[in-house]
Amino acid sequence: MARNPFRPTAGATPPQLVGRHDIVEELTESLEDGPGAPGLLSLFTGPRGIGKTVMLTEAGDAALRLGWVTLSETATPGMVMRLSHATTRALEDVDPSAAPRRSITGLTLPVVGGGITVSAPPSTVVDWRYDLGRLLDPLEARGSGLLITVDEVHSAARDDLRDLAATVQHLVREERTIALAMAGLPSSVSDLLNDDVLTFLRRATRFHLDDVPLDHVADALRETVIANGRTIDDDALAEAASATGGYPFMIQLVGYHVWRKATGDRITLAAARAGVPAAQKRLGSLVHETALADLSGVDRTYLLAMAHDEAESSTGEIARRLGVTPYYASTYRARLIAAGVVVPTRHGFVDFAVPYLREYLREHGARYEMAGRRTDGSS
Repeated sequence: MARNPFRPTAGATPPQLVGRHDIVEELTESLEDGPGAPGLLSLFTGPRGIGKTVMLTEAGDAALRLGWVTLSETATPGMVMRLSHATTRALEDVDPSAAPRRSITGLTLPVVGGGITVSAPPSTVVDWRYDLGRLLDPLEARGSGLLITVDEVHSAARDDLRDLAATVQHLVREERTIALAMAGLPSSVSDLLNDDVLTFLRRATRFHLDDVPLDHVADALRETVIANGRTIDDDALAEAASATGGYPFMIQLVGYHVWRKATGDRITLAAARAGVPAAQKRLGSLVHETALADLSGVDRTYLLAMAHDEAESSTGEIARRLGVTPYYASTYRARLIAAGVVVPTRHGFVDFAVPYLREYLREHGARYEMAGRRTDGSS
C-alpha cells in the first residue's frame, strides 16, 4: 500500500502548498530585486494552524533556489546568540578564510561525558553585525544575499527581537542584501509592533494568512491522491474539501484520515465520512485545546457564550448572555480578535476563526465553565 502522503504535523511542509502561490511569488520577486524591495521585510500572522511556519519554510526555499543563505530561528531567549553562532558557521562554509577564529578556553575531563569549552568572539550585537557584514561580502559578490527567518515571535524574547531588528535595520540602511521574515500569532505581532524600540518593523510587508478557497482545496486533495496512486470519488472529494473549511492544517488532517479509512486504491464517500470525524477529533486536541489554554477564564467564557449560536454572533447578545455591559465585553472581544481566535464578520458581529471550535466548546463546555469559575475575575 502507498504511504500516506498527507502531513498533519505542526510546521511540516504539506505535499502541496494550497492557495499561497501569490505570496511565494511576491517574496521571490523581492529576493530577486534586492535591497529596497518590499518583501525583504515580511511578517506572517494568522491563527494557529493557518500555515505561518510553512510560509517561513517556503520563503527559505525560495531564497535557497536563488543561491541565498538562510538562517532560521525561533523567538526564544538566546536567539541572537544562536544566530551569531549560525552566522559564524555559514561564514566558514562560504568563505573559510574570513571566519572568526575560536580558541579553546577550557577542557572538561574526561572528554567522554565532558567536552571542550569553546569561546566565540565577544557576544555583542555590534560583533554580530560585523560578522553579518563579512558574510554578506562574498554573498553579494556572487549576486545573492542572506535571509533570516524567525518563527513564533513573542514578548518573552523581546530583548532579542530588539537586537535583531536594530541589527537588520543598520544593514538595510547600508543597502546590504539582507531579508528578514517573521511569523507569529496576531496578538504577538501586534504587541511587537507597538514596542517603541521596534518601530522599524512597522514597515514590514504584512501577510495575514486566511482560509483557502474550497475549490483550491479540492484540487489539491485530488492531485495529491492521484499522484500517490489512488483515486477519489467526486462525492468523497466534495465531502472532504467541505470538511476542511479551507483551514490549512485541517486540509492535512482530513486528507490523512480519509486516506487511512480507504481500502484499496479508491477513496469512497464512506471513507470520507469515516475520516472526517477522526480529523475533527484530532483538531480539537492539537489546536483547540492549545489555543484555549492560552486564554484567561473570561476570554473562554466569552467563547462559550458564542458557542450557543449556529453561525456568527452578535456582540450585543454576547454581552447580554454574560451579564455585562457592551463596553466591558468589547475588551475581551478585542483580545480574542488579536489572539486570532475570533474574527469580525460585519459591524457588531464576530465568528470563530478556527473551524470546529464551536463544536469543541459545546462538547467540552462543562470543563471550561468550571475553569472559568475558578479564575473568575482574572484578566
